[in-house]
Amino acid sequence: MGYNNQSVRVGADIGGTFTDVVLEHGSDLYTTKVLTNNSNPEQAIIDGLYKVTQIAGVGIEHVDQFIHGTTLATNSLIERRGADTAFITTSGFRDVIEMRTEGRFEQYDLNLSLPPPLISREHRYVVDGRIAASGRELVPLDEAGLLEIASRIKAGGYHSVAIGFIHSYVNAAHERRAREIITAEIADISISISSEVSPQMREFERFNTVCANAFIKPLMASYLRRLVDRFHAEGGNCPVFMMHSGGGLISVDSAIEFPVRLLESGPAGGAIYAADFAAGYGLDKVLSYDMGGTTAKICMIEDRMPKTARTFEVARTYRFKKGSGMPVSIPVIEMVEIGAGGGSLGWVDEMNQIRVGPESAGSEPGPACYGRGGENPAVTDADLLLGRIDAERFAGGDIRLDSGNAESAMHRAIGRRLGMDNEVAAIGICEVVDENMANAARVHAVENGKELADFTMIAYGGAAPLHASRLCEKLDIDRLIIPPGAGVGSAIGFLRAPFGFEAVRGAFLRLSEFDADWTNGLIAELDAEAQRFAQAGAADLALVREIKAYMRYQGQGWEIVVMLPNRKFIDGDAAEMRRLFEAEYERLFGRALVGLDIEIMTWSVQVRSELAEKEPVTPVGVEKPRYSDERRRIYDAREQRFVDAAVFQRDALNPGDLICGPAVVIESETSTIVTNRYQAVLQNDGCLLLRLKGKFHD
Repeated sequence: MGYNNQSVRVGADIGGTFTDVVLEHGSDLYTTKVLTNNSNPEQAIIDGLYKVTQIAGVGIEHVDQFIHGTTLATNSLIERRGADTAFITTSGFRDVIEMRTEGRFEQYDLNLSLPPPLISREHRYVVDGRIAASGRELVPLDEAGLLEIASRIKAGGYHSVAIGFIHSYVNAAHERRAREIITAEIADISISISSEVSPQMREFERFNTVCANAFIKPLMASYLRRLVDRFHAEGGNCPVFMMHSGGGLISVDSAIEFPVRLLESGPAGGAIYAADFAAGYGLDKVLSYDMGGTTAKICMIEDRMPKTARTFEVARTYRFKKGSGMPVSIPVIEMVEIGAGGGSLGWVDEMNQIRVGPESAGSEPGPACYGRGGENPAVTDADLLLGRIDAERFAGGDIRLDSGNAESAMHRAIGRRLGMDNEVAAIGICEVVDENMANAARVHAVENGKELADFTMIAYGGAAPLHASRLCEKLDIDRLIIPPGAGVGSAIGFLRAPFGFEAVRGAFLRLSEFDADWTNGLIAELDAEAQRFAQAGAADLALVREIKAYMRYQGQGWEIVVMLPNRKFIDGDAAEMRRLFEAEYERLFGRALVGLDIEIMTWSVQVRSELAEKEPVTPVGVEKPRYSDERRRIYDAREQRFVDAAVFQRDALNPGDLICGPAVVIESETSTIVTNRYQAVLQNDGCLLLRLKGKFHD
C-alpha cells in the first residue's frame, strides 16, 4: 500500500489557465499549480506531479490512485477543434441539428443568428429505414445504401462517424447494424451511436450529443492514451481514473468510449469538494462558488448533494442565453456558469460600458501582469491594481507579477477610452464581474424557488476567495466558508468522489397504464449498464442505487425529476408514483393539477460506491483576536474607498484565531479577502469561516 503503509492518491485538474495537482498521503495534503500547456496538456500534469511528489517526499511509483478531470473536451467543442466527422441519420432528418427547436433565445433580436451545427450539411448523410416511437420497425434499414455511404466516408477521409436514427432510444437495432456495416468497410474508424451515448427522446438533443461525442472522441482518446503512457513511463504503476460530469469516477477506457461525459468533469469535482465540507458542517443549504482562470460557476447543494440535471449547454454564442449553445443530453451536476475568471478580459462596448469576458487570456499569453505577452487587462490585473494580490507571492511565488504591465493594459483598453485612471478602471472590472455572478445566482435561486439568504457559501478556485466576501455582500449571505486548499478545490474534489455512473433511457409510460413487470425489466437493464461502468474501477466496492423518473402531466412539454423507491415495483405502485410526483410538483409550482393523467418520459438509475462517513466538524468560537504588523492597501467596494488591511499567512493561524476585516489571508494558491463587514475565524479542520461582524456570538 502506497508509502509507509499509507495510501498515496493524486488528483489532477486541467483548467483553462492553470493545471492543479494535489497529493493525499494518509491524512496529509500537498498541492501545486502549474500553467496549463495547451499544446501538450499531459506535460503540465507530469510537471505538477513531479513538483507535488517532491514536496510530499514520495516517489511517483508510490501513487496508489490517480484521478483526472479536464476541460479539454469542452474547449475542443468551443473552439470547433476535433476530428473530421460524418453524421449518418434517417432520411428526412438530415437538418435536425441545424433547424434545432426553432426557439428564439433572444425574442426581440431581429438579426438573431443561430449557432452553426457542429457538423455542416455536406458532411451529413441519410439512409432509409424507420423505427416507430413504439419500437416497432416500420421500414427495414437500407443496407445497400449504407454500403454506398461507407464508401463515400472512406473516400472523404473522415476519422469519426456519428450515427443517430429516429427513435433509436427505444430500439437500437438499426444503429447497431449500421455500425457493423461501417466497421466492416472501414476497420480503423471511430464510431459513436446515439442509442449508447444518449438514449433519450428529443432527437435534436440526442443527435447533437452523439455528434459531439464523435467529434471529440479521437482527440480525447489520443490525449488520454498519451497521458496514461507518460504516467507509466515516469514510474506510475496504478490505473488512471476519470472524473465525469455527473460527479463520479469511471475508467479511462469508459472515458475514451464516451468522452462527452467528461465535458463538465472539472467543475463537477469542485461541487463534490464543496459537498464534502457541507457534510462535515451539517449544512443542508449550500451555494458553491467556483472561480478559476476562465469561468465562474455556482451550484446549489441541498441535503449535502449537488443539484443534478440530464441536459446542459456548451459553447453558448450569446452570453448567458439559454438556448444559444450546443445542448448535450448526459447526466451532469447542474451549475450556472458565466465567462468570468481571473483571466477574463475587460473591454468597453459601443455604449461606453465596461464589460468582462467571455474572452479569456488563458495561460498563453495570460493576463498582462504575467509578462508573457498579454496586452489586454484581465480580472487578475484588476485584482493586482486593487491590492488584492501580492505581486511577489502569486502562485506561491512561482509567478512574479508585473504591475507596470497591468497598468499599461488597463490604460490602453479602458482608462484612455473612458477618461478614468487605472484604479477606477480596475474597480469597474471587478464590480462588473461580481454583479454578473450575483445576478446569475439570483436568477438560479428564483428558478428553483429558493432564498439565498438561507444558504452558506463555500468558495474555492484560484480567484473565488478574492471575490467571495463581496459576492456575499451583494446576495445578503451571512456565512462564507473558504476550505483549506481552496485554490485547487476541484482537484481535491476528485479524491472525494465516489465511483459511479448514471444510466438514462427514454421510455414512455402513462401511470394509467402502469405495468410493474415492464418497469422492473427496464430498471434491471439500466442497473446492469450503470453497474458495468461503475465497477470498471471499483469491482470490490459495495454500490448503492438511486432510481429517478422524469415525469409530467399529460399534455405538458417538459418534465420534473422525481425520486422513486429503490425496490421492485408492484402493480399497485401507480398511486404511490402519482403521490410522489404531485408532492414534487406542488413544491415547485405551488399546487398540483386535478384530473390529469401523468406520463413518465425518461428513467434513470445511478449507482455509486458508498462514501466514507464524514466526521462532524464542531464549529470553533472566538478564542482570541489575531493582529498583524504587515499591512496592505486594498479597495473595499462597499466602502467605495481604499482601506488599510492587515495581512496574515494562513498557515500561521491557529484554530479560534479571530481576524477582523479589512484583511487579507494569504496561502500559496490563492488569497482570501475579508471585507470590512466580515470577521473570520479559523476552524479545527483548517476552514476559514467568515460571518458578518457580531454574528459569531449568535
